Amino acid sequence: MEVILLKNMRTLGDKHDVVSVKNGYGRNFLIPKKLAVLANKPNMAKLDDLIAREQAEEDKKVEDYQVIIEKLADKTLKIGVKSGTSGKIFGSITSIQIANALRDQLDLDIPRKKITIDEEIKEIGTYTAAIKLHDQVRGEISFELVKE
Repeated sequence: MEVILLKNMRTLGDKHDVVSVKNGYGRNFLIPKKLAVLANKPNMAKLDDLIAREQAEEDKKVEDYQVIIEKLADKTLKIGVKSGTSGKIFGSITSIQIANALRDQLDLDIPRKKITIDEEIKEIGTYTAAIKLHDQVRGEISFELVKE
């Protein structure tokens, strides 16, 4: 059975991909949960229109995203962590903690999936995280880990 994915799915593919799945999986899970639609001729014809419409909506948001990135340019988040006497932190820092700090300290609601941390953080210090709000709009936020 061929279906068009309506959401990104880690095991199947990205949004708007046409994938082949087993009949029962498509009929009993994907289609009822509105994760996919049947890839028939009418839906395939609507696919290009749907992609164009969603791209136009995202392009309208580029200016808003640019304003958000400008707000982040010279800011430093402070994130409290538990650490040992040598400065090594217990646990790890994730994009969830950065998204929560952005919400609490700067009143910005940025989804955690748009935040990436390139390096593995093991000690107290200052680090940067990359933020990709759109293909054309990228920025960085610096954050400092402080001992609680």
